[in-house]
Amino acid sequence: MRERRSVLERKTRETEIRLEFDLDGRGVHDVSTGVAFFDHMLESFAKHGLFDLRVAAKGDLAVDLHHTIEDVGIALGQAFRAALGSAEGIRRYGSCTLPMAESKVEVSVDVSNRPYLVYRVALANDRVGTFDVSLVEDFLHALSQNAGLDLHVELRYGRSPHHVVEAVFKGLARALRDAVEIDPRVQGLPSVKGAL
Repeated sequence: MRERRSVLERKTRETEIRLEFDLDGRGVHDVSTGVAFFDHMLESFAKHGLFDLRVAAKGDLAVDLHHTIEDVGIALGQAFRAALGSAEGIRRYGSCTLPMAESKVEVSVDVSNRPYLVYRVALANDRVGTFDVSLVEDFLHALSQNAGLDLHVELRYGRSPHHVVEAVFKGLARALRDAVEIDPRVQGLPSVKGAL
């Protein structure tokens, strides 16, 4: 089996990103985006997905966090797709219902190359410190579009925005980990169409 890893560099007038991604890693991570809470979430994503992830991102944080977070989503999505390669032999689907203290989040994914995001997470308190939790949806939209994921995220219940967002990232990691796992019984692509 070929190594399922990729290295990506993305530079715009708003951000500069270098990202290394390994689908078959051990959860090793080195993340620096200039947004501490986002770094923590990406580290949790790597650890619980068993993905090796290195991210060095510099963005116009003085303007807003949005450009950096969305562009990391774009870069991670592109790196994921490159690492996945042909997608032959993968399980394709994954889901995880993840509890985090008083919160519970359900994440389901189809690695279909037909991107779509359903994000049903409404919180009365939309801040973790100075971090606006609505940026999580922007990140996931960019990720799903560039990785080719049909991604569904639903908050079953929860109050703490920190716990809810952490459950989203960990649930995504576990769902993706299952979806990209090689199933020895799958011959070729997991689709009757013969293409993803």
